[in-house]
Amino acid sequence: MLEIGREEIEAAARVIESRLLFRYGDPMRGHPNECAKFERELAQKMGVKHALLVTSGTAALICGLAGLGVGPGDEVIVPAYTFIATALAPLAVGALPVLAEVDESLTLDPADVERKLTPRTKALLPVHMCGLPADMRAIMRLSRKHKVPVLEDACQADGGSYRGKRLGSLGHVGAYSFNYFKNMTAGEGGAVVTNDPEVHSRAMIQHDGGLGFWEHGTDLKVPLFAGWNFRMSEIQGAILRVQLRRIDGLLKRTRANKARAMAGLEGSGLRFLKHNDLEGECGTVLGFLFRDQRETRRFIAAAREEGVFLWTPIDSGRHVYSNWEPIMEQRGSYHPALDAFKRPENRAAKRAYTQDMCPRTLDVLARTAYLDLRPEFTAADMRARIRGCRAAAKAV
Repeated sequence: MLEIGREEIEAAARVIESRLLFRYGDPMRGHPNECAKFERELAQKMGVKHALLVTSGTAALICGLAGLGVGPGDEVIVPAYTFIATALAPLAVGALPVLAEVDESLTLDPADVERKLTPRTKALLPVHMCGLPADMRAIMRLSRKHKVPVLEDACQADGGSYRGKRLGSLGHVGAYSFNYFKNMTAGEGGAVVTNDPEVHSRAMIQHDGGLGFWEHGTDLKVPLFAGWNFRMSEIQGAILRVQLRRIDGLLKRTRANKARAMAGLEGSGLRFLKHNDLEGECGTVLGFLFRDQRETRRFIAAAREEGVFLWTPIDSGRHVYSNWEPIMEQRGSYHPALDAFKRPENRAAKRAYTQDMCPRTLDVLARTAYLDLRPEFTAADMRARIRGCRAAAKAV
């Protein structure tokens, strides 16, 4: 949901003119500290103690799992409807993803999570898909009951909330994405947030294997280990500082458009998705649920004839587990010795991955139609979409 303008251009220009593009700067010439300032501002906005800027949402998930100490022999429960990165992140740290069903909110089904818990489960990874909050009250209840930490994937829900708390701040760790398709963007980017200083330190080391050579890494709560490199540049940090100031106003407009659409479609016969927290949703989509896939596609076709574009998540490809070839075919790395599926520690955790392993997820995705909502939509734009959806509902 790209919204970018003169302020971002000026912020990037300020860093370029300073010649200090590296996030740790030049000790001999000073440092604008854009990345560090963004981390402080993000932590304050999200209501957490620590934030770490990384190169992508995928990097944020990997660093979050590393922060929790997840590794070989462990299982991580992930929803069957999410971007493939959610399932790839456990493999990156040597663990195995366990796919669980989503319910009619299109987020992780707590009942199926409990069915799939084992003594090897070391993290629950709910995803707030399309800005729709997962049932965090039920998920955190499971977390406390079974003593399993929660890593929230809020990569599609920057700025959203659940029961008055920001998405990403309710679990033990949160992950955000700032790529081109997200509510906040610097083209690419991500962040990890947590209240746990040891989790934060491990995530920091994972994000920068050279951390011990920089002043930024002098207050670690755990010993250094061999991390990777997910550092961001000061240009991206400067852009994201502006984006962070924009986010609440942007979501105010998408939420208003969603409320307008839902009010305008009352009495139309259309059924909305289940909402775990309607007020906290990002408001970037309005979902409709039908009796079967044929009815869904008839509605979408009729709406398009009225000039209103809708789509069904079963067609979204990369977000549907049955299309995740590396998972379905159990190819966890380019080298067998690095492949989590082949590690001896994971023999007891070995599970079958099949195209039909999460049938309820496939069913609910096929019965769902999405109407995209954007902050720039005017009242007239929304009236046209409401008219088109009402007309399409009559045709179903």
